[in-house]
Amino acid sequence: MTGSRGRIDKRQAILEGAFRVFARQGYAQACVQEIADEAGVAKPTVYNHLTDKATLFRHTLEAVAQIALNERLAALDPLHEPGEDLRATLEDVGHRLLRLHCDDRSCALRRLLYSEIDRFPDALDIVRQSGPHRLNEALADRFARLMLAGRLQAGDPAQAAEQFMALLIGPLEARSEMGTRQIDDAELRQVTIAAVRTFLLAFSEQRADGG
Repeated sequence: MTGSRGRIDKRQAILEGAFRVFARQGYAQACVQEIADEAGVAKPTVYNHLTDKATLFRHTLEAVAQIALNERLAALDPLHEPGEDLRATLEDVGHRLLRLHCDDRSCALRRLLYSEIDRFPDALDIVRQSGPHRLNEALADRFARLMLAGRLQAGDPAQAAEQFMALLIGPLEARSEMGTRQIDDAELRQVTIAAVRTFLLAFSEQRADGG
């Protein structure tokens, strides 16, 4: 058991170290020795776990996307029991999601994905399956329950989830100037409030009169 735990810990350290190096250097400039040093393991250990640099890169994307997904799924927890004020709950959830979208790791992951998509055309699918696709499914499940409970208008919960996320994330590309400008928390709250207001105009049974 101890040996198995140690192997898992080393693999995790390698993936975390690899992400830091790939994010700093890009794929082409990153070297396995630097990744090994960053992870605190010997270079052969990297190859023992992940065979080559391309395999390491793909597994790194998948691991980071999975961590990001887990955090975003946790951000949806208030929707399990939203209470009487649905608007406030949606604003809470939306704000949590925007903060995660704008954190350093998520921004680094997007920059890395954009820069290496030509070299790794499958990278988008790797990240999508461990990220936005799964998040939208989970959000659609929460909205379906709210529709059944009469808290939201009956309709397509998957479409509602897609539109909720688009209202949240859509304004950020322009506001962040393609990720080159940091957005402060007050501005994230403004984006969230506007997104929830628009969402409730379309989906609330009370037509945004308080949820």
